[in-house]
Amino acid sequence: MKVTVLVRPKEGVLDPQGEAIDRSLQGLGYARTGVRQGKVFDLDVSAPDAAAARQVAGELAERVLSNPLIEQYEVVVHG
Repeated sequence: MKVTVLVRPKEGVLDPQGEAIDRSLQGLGYARTGVRQGKVFDLDVSAPDAAAARQVAGELAERVLSNPLIEQYEVVVHG
């Protein structure tokens, strides 16, 4: 089953890359946008249903794909 895990810095955690992108956008004439930079992981998870795929992806996100102290994640199951 196809799963996407979105990982972003938690609110209140410094995001220097997001701030640099935001400054670049402002320099190009765009209004302040409050950019937060993150990571996207597309996975093929072996699971019998969407709930099981979500659980497996959540475990992967907690243990490998994110740092739970400073990052939050969201799991999206496709199909």
